Amino acid sequence: MSGDKPAPVRRQGFWSYANPVKFLGFSERILPALWWLSGICLAVGLIWGFFFTPDDFRQGSTVKIIYLHVPSALMAINAWFMMLVASLIWLIRRHHVSALAARAAAPVGVVMTLIALVTGAIWGQPMWGTWWAWDPRLTSFLILFLFYLGYIALWEAVEDPDTAADLTSVLCLVGSVFAVLSRYAVNFWNQGLHQGASLSLDKEENVADVFYQPLLVAIAGFVLLFLALVLYRTGTEIRLRRTRALLARQRRT
Repeated sequence: MSGDKPAPVRRQGFWSYANPVKFLGFSERILPALWWLSGICLAVGLIWGFFFTPDDFRQGSTVKIIYLHVPSALMAINAWFMMLVASLIWLIRRHHVSALAARAAAPVGVVMTLIALVTGAIWGQPMWGTWWAWDPRLTSFLILFLFYLGYIALWEAVEDPDTAADLTSVLCLVGSVFAVLSRYAVNFWNQGLHQGASLSLDKEENVADVFYQPLLVAIAGFVLLFLALVLYRTGTEIRLRRTRALLARQRRT
């Protein structure tokens, strides 16, 4: 028998995906399914919602913009929370994939925020008689949109990637205040034009079932689309960083 100690078994868990090679392999396997599922859910949810649900007795056909407004608003806020988690992982464990995932999510989040702002104005104008009001929820949502723009600009402005990741992570922590306010402003303040949450644990606040079911399908489509875009963009960021590193190495030799 040999007296050598057996080599320690390396644990393979969630953190193993911080390895860029393993992350790329995983994303390439799962992306086709995500693209298909998101396309199916979006098609079913939006067609069902726009063409096979009745008009609301008070809002008429304008209520159907809910199938774009609510999912995009949910994703705008939750994208920032996803960036917050990824930023904390970067600050604590220094995993480059997490920093690149946060960077990849930002443009998706800003588009979702813009869709929510525009559709909210279109929905609100006939209901409130104005395109915009400095309502607590609307205002915090607009500030969140500006934080998204600042986050993207900061990544582009700082040349050193690690320094950029540090600074944008701190910005993400600060902006999370407005993500929370965007989500819970209607609970903190009673005043304002914005109505209560369309989806909640309180059944009395939920929209009617005839709108609720296609709305859930549309939300599933937005979530799957967000995941697919973030995985795809994170893979692109990893490959770009590798390409820059190779070019820099060639210039030194």
